[in-house]
Amino acid sequence: MQRESKRNYSTDIRLLLVFLSSRGVEWWEATQQDLDDFRDWRCEAQENPERISGTKWDREAAAFTKLFRWGKVRPLPVDVSRREDRAADSVSSRVTWLTPRTWGLWSDIGLRGHTRSGLSAPGWDSRTEIRNTGFVQLLLSSALRRQECGSLLTFELPTQRLRHGRYCHGRIAGAVTRSKNSRVFYASVEAVGQVEAYVQSERAWAVQRAQAAGRYERLPVMRLITQVTGGLKPKVEWADLNGVVGARELSRLDWRERQSLFLEGPEGPEPAYLWLTEQGLPMPPERWNGVFRTANLRCEKVLLTEKERKITHDFRLADVRGKSPYATPHSARHSAALYLLIVLNRLVESRYGLSKAERRDFALLFGDPWWLVKTILGHADVETTKRHYLAPVAHLQLESILAMADTTDGQNEHADDVDGVFARLAQETVGIQDIDLLLGEVAS
Repeated sequence: MQRESKRNYSTDIRLLLVFLSSRGVEWWEATQQDLDDFRDWRCEAQENPERISGTKWDREAAAFTKLFRWGKVRPLPVDVSRREDRAADSVSSRVTWLTPRTWGLWSDIGLRGHTRSGLSAPGWDSRTEIRNTGFVQLLLSSALRRQECGSLLTFELPTQRLRHGRYCHGRIAGAVTRSKNSRVFYASVEAVGQVEAYVQSERAWAVQRAQAAGRYERLPVMRLITQVTGGLKPKVEWADLNGVVGARELSRLDWRERQSLFLEGPEGPEPAYLWLTEQGLPMPPERWNGVFRTANLRCEKVLLTEKERKITHDFRLADVRGKSPYATPHSARHSAALYLLIVLNRLVESRYGLSKAERRDFALLFGDPWWLVKTILGHADVETTKRHYLAPVAHLQLESILAMADTTDGQNEHADDVDGVFARLAQETVGIQDIDLLLGEVAS
């Protein structure tokens, strides 16, 4: 399992072990009644001040099932594959969206250190500003997951443009994806340009400082890349500090192996890993959570009053929460999926002026917008896309909303239409953060 999953599962299992120990029960002797009592305490007991949701219980049940199967406990006291051991109120995914212009507000305040009026705050420390904004823009453009984007190598950054030149396409290694299957991804030229600016500025400075401090020489493992082969299955060939040579398919290198890969630079070896810390060392994907958390706190500091900030997040009313945008790395993926769905619907139904019969024929030939979004997200089944990512807006009649967008203010510009659609979606759908709802005066 991935390291984050191991950490989460071990935390869940520890709670169960403490519970069983308080009863004087060895974990391999636990019965179904013991697990039923534990579940009741975790989810239902009014005496428990920290009850959990059905989604959280399903994750814990999966952890316990693995534990008891590993221990060959029979019969299984809990089995997540049994319907009765799963929570009826479980929600398959927590979806959070920000509209494109709200992402701009969040980035300006949280990552660029702007004030409410849009000016740079006095004393703002911008040492990692280009790196952080480049990462977020690449996420929003490509709909990649945190680990997929966070483990890119410098030579995996897409450079080959599509025919009309607005997007580039690259390939994500299967080892860093959830499905373990490689796939093509697309990113806008603007997003790729921001990342290239980071490579040439902040990243280059971090590498120079690390080389001057001798940090790379003290690493326990350094694999200097000697060649990256071409073909359908490119391989990375390297030699380590002891001269031992090795090779591995690029698609089979996970993010940990990628952190030990180096390229020969003008001033000596430098990491092949794209995203680096201020110390010039590869940045683990989970570290991006801290970057987003810091940006969220800065947005609260700038946009909320001192009295509103004193109220802990869990106890804030909806009107207070709605004054400050809140984002996570996965929010960027959700937002990119929603944006793609709306743009594709607009292109298919509005730009081409297709009738219902013609849209059916178009869908048979090329697939409907749901199928296209599913392909870009890397889902195995289109129903997964609908259920996990875009279900909250499935009830909306996007055709009528988009038709209204074409008639507002007599404007036909693509960006204005999409902003109008997002504004209406934010008003009618729970969970979509938009500037009009956050800061009416800023939007105007």
